[in-house]
Amino acid sequence: MRLANGIVLDKEKTFGVLKFSALRHEVRMENEDGTTSEEIKRRTYDLKCSVQERMIQVSIPADVAVKDYPYNAEVELINPVADTVANANFRGADVDWYIKADDIILKNKGNQPAGNPQNNNPQGQPKK
Repeated sequence: MRLANGIVLDKEKTFGVLKFSALRHEVRMENEDGTTSEEIKRRTYDLKCSVQERMIQVSIPADVAVKDYPYNAEVELINPVADTVANANFRGADVDWYIKADDIILKNKGNQPAGNPQNNNPQGQPKK
């Protein structure tokens, strides 16, 4: 059982400041015979979350480039959604929550494009 479209989250209230930690794991597709294929379905990353005061895991689709940001770089989630998977058991159901997003990008500082520093040379020093 799943929520139809998940729960859309208010990024600021739910997460606050997010800092990149690492790639946690890759989920691979299964072949018809049940064996694991080489094709990656999604990647899950660990992010430090200021509001939740703990590490959270966020999954993004495999067609998005691998994220290799510096440790503790401030990041932002694109279209985050909380979703569930419920499995029936003899007492009722076990429910697992997870967060998925379309992408994880570097947080834009001062309206500069992410990854493009405004000025690499100190003031007063000519460019070489």
